[in-house]
This record gives sequence, C-alpha cells and structure tokens, in this order.
Amino acid sequence: MEIVVIGWIVLAVGLGALWARQQVTLNATSVDVAWSAGLVFLSFLYPWFVDGDPVRRAIVGTLGGIWALRLAWHLLSDRVLAHREEDGRYKALRKHWGSRAGLYFFFFYQGQAAVAVMFSLPIYAAMHGGQPGALTWVGIAVWVIAVGGETIADRQLAAFRADPSTRGQVCREGLWRYSRHPNYFFEWIHWWSYTIIGGGAALTWLGPAAMFLFLFHVTGIPYTEMQALRSRGEAYRKYQATTSVFVPWPPKGETL
Repeated sequence: MEIVVIGWIVLAVGLGALWARQQVTLNATSVDVAWSAGLVFLSFLYPWFVDGDPVRRAIVGTLGGIWALRLAWHLLSDRVLAHREEDGRYKALRKHWGSRAGLYFFFFYQGQAAVAVMFSLPIYAAMHGGQPGALTWVGIAVWVIAVGGETIADRQLAAFRADPSTRGQVCREGLWRYSRHPNYFFEWIHWWSYTIIGGGAALTWLGPAAMFLFLFHVTGIPYTEMQALRSRGEAYRKYQATTSVFVPWPPKGETL
C-alpha cells in the first residue's frame, strides 16, 4: 500500500496547484477533470510497483487508465473547453461560502485527491493475483460493454445539446429514452469489471458500492435532476414520470 500513499501525495500536490490557479481565475470547474486525470495517473503507476502476475497488472492498469482517460477528456471538452464561465455548481458554492470560499475550495480540491485514491483501490486490488483466467475475460467483456455504453450515452447527449432546435427540451434520444441517467448506469457497471477480474477481493467491492452511493446520494442524480427541474420544469417532470431513473427500461406504457 506504500505506492498508494505516494500516489496520494502526488495528487495532493497537483490538486493544490490547480486550487492556486482557481484562486486567480475564480473558476473551479477544473476540479471536475482533476480526479479522473488523477485516476489515469494512478492506473498507470500501480502496475510498476504492486505484486501480481505482470500480464494481469498490465491488463487492469490499461483498463483503468483508458476508462479514466476517456472520462477526463469528456469532462475537459464538455465542461472546461466548451464553457469559459465557471460551472453553476461552483458559482453557487462560491457565493454561499463568501469570504471563506478560497479556504473551503482548498479542502474541496484536496477531497477530490482523496476520492481519486479511494476509487483507485479496486483497480489496485484487481492487479493482485496469478495469471489471467476466465474471470479476467468476463471482466474485460463487462468493461467493454460498460465503457461503450457510457461513451454512446455521452455522445448522444452532446449531440442533442449541440442542436439549437432542442434548446430547453429534454433529451429522449437513444439510450436516454430508456434511462434518465444511462451514462451513470454504465459508469456503475464499469466498476463491476474490477470486482470480477479480482475474483471478488474485498477492496474490489469498494468501486460499485462507493459509486452507487455517490450517484444516488452525493453529487450524481439528486443534483442533476434538481438542475434539470429548474431549467426544464414540467417537461422534465413528465420525463421523470415515464422514464427509469437508472437501469435502462422501456418507458411506462411501452413493452419490451
């Protein structure tokens, strides 16, 4: 676990530098990218130092790194490069915290470093063990389906938002017809791949458990739906009434 601590220190320094930058720019949106970029770093760092079959370590590190890199790029292009203004969440926090915003944002940024390390533990644990077997290939298949589904959902939503004729409307295109949060669903499924590859080792269960908690009770679905109700009102309420919140399923009134 020594390498995990070293990784945490590196991320803490990096997030500290990003925090100092946002003190100047007054834009904390970069923190959205930081934790996923941190997971890219940790996924590629661990295989060099942990015990376990070299092929297993390489497979797990590559899966974790590619997933995190895709997410980091999506967040960078969607939330940072596409918008010059600070994300509304952080504007609200800055206003709420007032004169103490700088200090509180420092702890918020450091919290993201800790979250990245926490989510790296299932990847770290899945690297331990012998040569890849049947479970490894099952885990890879789950990973491909999950990351593929998440990528498709993100692209469908991006295309919908980019169309001026859909402004103010609710996206019901593709996977969004069957789930209000298909991107979150496939994100959650992705974490099961490390549980499978790791043969159910204790730390691998942290991924799906923690992600489910975050999605349903911390920063995921509650906040997203609150924002959607503010911006789309009755149209989104109708969407909520007919469409599954998480698991893709035919809308009410339709059958498989």
